[in-house]
Amino acid sequence: MHQTAPPARIDESAFRREVRAWLADNAAEYREARAWPEAELVARSLAWQKRKAEAGFGLITEPPGLGGRDGTAAMASIFAEEEARYHTPTFTGLGIAFGMALPTIRKHGAPEQYRRFAEPTIKGEAAWCQLFSEPSAGSDLAGLRTRAVRDGERWIVNGQKVWSSWAHHARFGILLARTDPTVVKHQGLTFFVLDMRTPGIEVRPIRQISGKSDFNETFLTDVVIPDANRIGAEGEGWACAMTVLMNERHGASERASVSHDSVENLLRAALAAGRLDSSSVRSKLAQWWVEEQGLKNFGLRIRAALERGETPPPAVAMMKLVSATKMQQTNAFLMDLGEYGGLFSEPDRPEQEQVFFQYIWSSAMMIAGGADEILRNQLAERVLGMPSEPRMDKVPFNELPGIKSS
Repeated sequence: MHQTAPPARIDESAFRREVRAWLADNAAEYREARAWPEAELVARSLAWQKRKAEAGFGLITEPPGLGGRDGTAAMASIFAEEEARYHTPTFTGLGIAFGMALPTIRKHGAPEQYRRFAEPTIKGEAAWCQLFSEPSAGSDLAGLRTRAVRDGERWIVNGQKVWSSWAHHARFGILLARTDPTVVKHQGLTFFVLDMRTPGIEVRPIRQISGKSDFNETFLTDVVIPDANRIGAEGEGWACAMTVLMNERHGASERASVSHDSVENLLRAALAAGRLDSSSVRSKLAQWWVEEQGLKNFGLRIRAALERGETPPPAVAMMKLVSATKMQQTNAFLMDLGEYGGLFSEPDRPEQEQVFFQYIWSSAMMIAGGADEILRNQLAERVLGMPSEPRMDKVPFNELPGIKSS
């Protein structure tokens, strides 16, 4: 497990002033919302990440050599809050990198592995994708069928993944594959980092309701992965996957608390629309403010736990449930304020286009990282201690109905 020394405490007020001054000098072009073509968004996002790393803001909790400044989790939150005042470019490939891939490699991998993958990522040279879900393994992730067979110091992988967000722009992917079908399904999985330039990988975009193709199908045919890219022990994949999913849920809720639909921005929008005299509007804003503060404060507790090397608790699922619902409700509210039902492409109205896109995306957020129904079940069993549902899959994977005969 990768361990770091606790960061020294600093004057957080002074740090906030430093961040504001740096953003004023470096993010001025991003004061207003803009919509970029996909390729330009990716290029701008990586360039912005590189600029932050050069100033020590790439990943604040890391040392200067990795684009950070040995800072604290609170400092990282301060920077995120201040950066949210701008419309700086980012895309899911970086969210997966910092919210899922690097924390998991840090926890389960070797220090050399972490540095090898963290350095190009923090310095804006690599985006990531998540290769978990399959056509027959969505909410039941442990039922995945992609196989990795060991061949000396390498693994040969065959299978199919789906809903691989931004895989067509990814340099690396976090891959969960079955390495032992003779044990129960949760125990026969292993976690890998896959170089997406490896021969045998085919990425096919999936066109979505928004007209965009963020998601992909990814086909793996005799793909070779060196054993040096295996994270954790053979068969430890489920534990790695749980670290990914806990961090994904935590990250999604954190992003929601500093997004364009924060209550501060909602208040401005309601004021501009002359709607603050409505008791219904004020009631909604108050409810969302309470939720936002709860997400923020619980998020700080989780950040502190991560800083101590702990795994986020199962209760983090509650953050994802609240933030996904809030995302849908607040973007619908903004659309109501603006009196429009939806916009697919309006170059002169980028903020409205962004709101409508976020409203559409909120439906996916209720599935991504675990469907709402699955998360409620986990909270009931693992947090509230309610009886578990009957399980019929505690047999070797290759003896499950539909597997044995296939």
